[in-house]
Amino acid sequence: MDDATTSTDIRLREGASIAQRLVMSGFAAAVALCFTPGLFTHDTLEVIISVVALLVGAAFIGVVMLAPAVVWIITPAEILIGQQRPFGKLRTRIVAKDDIRGLQVPGSKRVKARFQLAFTLASGERLTSPPISDVTHVREMVARIAAQFDVPDVEAPVNPLDASNPEMRLGDPLEPFSARDIRIVALIAVALCAVPYAYKLWRGLSPGLIDMLLLPTGAIAAFAVHRYANLVTGAFWIIRQDDIRVERLWGDGSLRADHIRGRDVKSITVERRGRSEDEHCIVTIRLRSGRRFRSPRIGSRLEARAVATEIVRRLGIAPENNKIP
Repeated sequence: MDDATTSTDIRLREGASIAQRLVMSGFAAAVALCFTPGLFTHDTLEVIISVVALLVGAAFIGVVMLAPAVVWIITPAEILIGQQRPFGKLRTRIVAKDDIRGLQVPGSKRVKARFQLAFTLASGERLTSPPISDVTHVREMVARIAAQFDVPDVEAPVNPLDASNPEMRLGDPLEPFSARDIRIVALIAVALCAVPYAYKLWRGLSPGLIDMLLLPTGAIAAFAVHRYANLVTGAFWIIRQDDIRVERLWGDGSLRADHIRGRDVKSITVERRGRSEDEHCIVTIRLRSGRRFRSPRIGSRLEARAVATEIVRRLGIAPENNKIP
């Protein structure tokens, strides 16, 4: 669901489709049913675990299926709010322009570049809109709404992905792990692998083959942590006109920077990197050389699509290479 602009109207939507709800509910039901064999055992603990799993699964399915779909239509004169639960009646509400006294744009704690409109009414009530999916034009949208509702002193949101920025930033600047943290994790890896061997010796038992193999495994794990820990810090994208600077760290903590230019791009797509399309979508760029770059996590598919569209514009990527769904 995206923000659509028809003439001067702004539409904000939130809520999964029936098909998405059924998929999530089916997955939860399948996981819960895996615990049903425990109901037919004589072990009290297994029965309790099975009952709890089934109750949690049923509660999750209930929340998913009963969560309302919400749409806001913001016109120059009013805000029309519609809310509907699956198989329920549509509930509507109209907020007149004269009832609006204030506007704020709070960011999300979970997703860095996700914003919502929070209106304060004359009655003191606070109404919060669905998220703004076009995260590249948040400031423009907020300024437009503030002007049409005559709301003064609206603070512009700090948005690292706004198209008005000379540089759009995806992710956080990279910092290598401290030597102290790396040593601690390496020691933990060694200790965990040595525990079975030490336990056998303490009990006066003869260590088995697996116990002895874990000792060199711990040493290898400690070496890998010390050598490659900084490789898991991710990437930091700086999106400029005609260029993307991709920063990553080598294993020793030194900075590595790659540059992406429009003429080198073979394809640009939006992909999901996780279970949820609401939180874990990224932009993937494939170069003609065969290299592939995955962006830091952006958010929903619509938010990632907005960022990808701005990348296409800034880099001048050819239409035939644009694979954004």
